[in-house]
Amino acid sequence: MKLSDVIKSKGNGVVTITPESTVADLVALMAEHNIGAVVVSSDGHHIEGIVSERDVVRRLAAAGAATVDVTVADLMSGDVVTGTPEDPIEDTAHVMTDKRVRHIPIVVNGELAALVSIGDVVKYRIDQLTDERNHLLGYLHT
Repeated sequence: MKLSDVIKSKGNGVVTITPESTVADLVALMAEHNIGAVVVSSDGHHIEGIVSERDVVRRLAAAGAATVDVTVADLMSGDVVTGTPEDPIEDTAHVMTDKRVRHIPIVVNGELAALVSIGDVVKYRIDQLTDERNHLLGYLHT
């Protein structure tokens, strides 16, 4: 099982934001799309960083309401853990746990291709286990 399987089931749409955007813009974008992280990219193809709800909350705790006027570039994590569609799902789950990241941008030929969250990985695995259980139950009842 590879990340390409997860991407096939969830889709490859990725919401991005430019580094010059404000945190207010970021929060509005996250609310509009009901997402917890946004890839930072000037052109929508190359990753410059990633910013999550956690980044916003931590800055709010440190700087207060002035946070909404800060640029995304000042808030984002520039050291982004990425993956490829060929990466095994299990390995990716371990990387996410070890690195304490909940979202991994998927890169193909140096360009952003998708975004996979820990929730996507868990949902895919639960769906697989449910299918396996149903097949086994069907086998036992025939």
